[in-house]
Order: sequence, then structure tokens, then C-alpha cells
Amino acid sequence: MKTIISTRLDLSIKAQKAFADASTEAIIELAELIIDTVTNGGKLLIFGNGGSAADAQHMAAEFVNRFLMNRRPLPALALTTDTSVLTSIGNDFSYDMIFVKQVQALGSSKDLALGISTSGTSANVVKALATAREMGLATAALTGGIHPPTGEIAACTDLILNVPSDATPHIQETHLWIEHVLCELVENAIFGN
Repeated sequence: MKTIISTRLDLSIKAQKAFADASTEAIIELAELIIDTVTNGGKLLIFGNGGSAADAQHMAAEFVNRFLMNRRPLPALALTTDTSVLTSIGNDFSYDMIFVKQVQALGSSKDLALGISTSGTSANVVKALATAREMGLATAALTGGIHPPTGEIAACTDLILNVPSDATPHIQETHLWIEHVLCELVENAIFGN
């Protein structure tokens, strides 16, 4: 058990370090995109599946409530929380449309759509990002994999922050680290230290 704990800790740190070394400028770029969005009257629409759905909710809560400082709420929505909306769209249309219809209903060209997909290939995340781009929203994605994603998600996303790992747990741990860093950067930029 001690070996598993030690090994997993080392691999998680390695994934976070590899991402930070390769993507510091991308983190700053996404932070600036979020800052521009919320200071210009837009909101953040965040979505993903499974652990990424939990991340979407966690990140939205940090923006709406607080991260490290008491300040006014920042507009962010997790499109993963309304079971009636999710199940009605999934039942009446398809699971691939659960985020698309919400982006259509709630999104505006002032907003930023942030999709979270450890694989970078989740159909419902990709379709929602494509819809957001068609509607004029800024788009960004948190993904994972040894090679940065190409294809559909790359075609509809302004900015991809890819964790260079094939281990889903370490990708998700790094995503949470990224989300916390983004929250801190945004808070500091808008509200001061």
C-alpha cells in the first residue's frame, strides 16, 4: 500500500510538472480570456462528464462564491447540474446534445464556453464547443493525452490546455490544479492581492 501511495503521488506530481513546464503561457492566456469575459459582461459556461462534471461544478462554485478572497460573485455556470434538463435532453434527443442545448439557451457572444474532457474526444463536449463557436462565444478546453488533441475539438476551440499524460486520474488531478490556479489568477487580476 505504501508503494502505491508513493508511486501515485510521484506520477501525479510528474503530470502536473510536465503540464506546467509546457503550458504556463496557455494558463495565463486562459486566465486573461476569463478576465476579459467577466469584466465585459459575459459569463463562463463550464461542462464535462463524470469527474469533469464535478470539476465544472467545483470551478463554477469557486467563481460564484469565492476562491481565496471575499469579493463580489463572478458569473459562472456548470451545465452539469440540472438533472431535469440533462435527462429530458438525453431522453428526447441524445446524450450528445445535453450541453449543446444549454449553450444555445444560455450562451451569448460575450461568454466563454469551457469544455473539460480527459480524452479530448467526448462527443457532447465537442458538439457544445462547436455550437458555442458558431454562436460567437470564445471557446477553451481542458484535455489530456500524450499528444495534444487534433480533429474536431481542435477545430472548434480557441485554446486547448492539454495535460501530457495517458493516466486519467493524473489528468483529472492536473485539471483541478489548473482550475484552482485560474481562479487565483482571475481573482488577483480583478480584485487585487
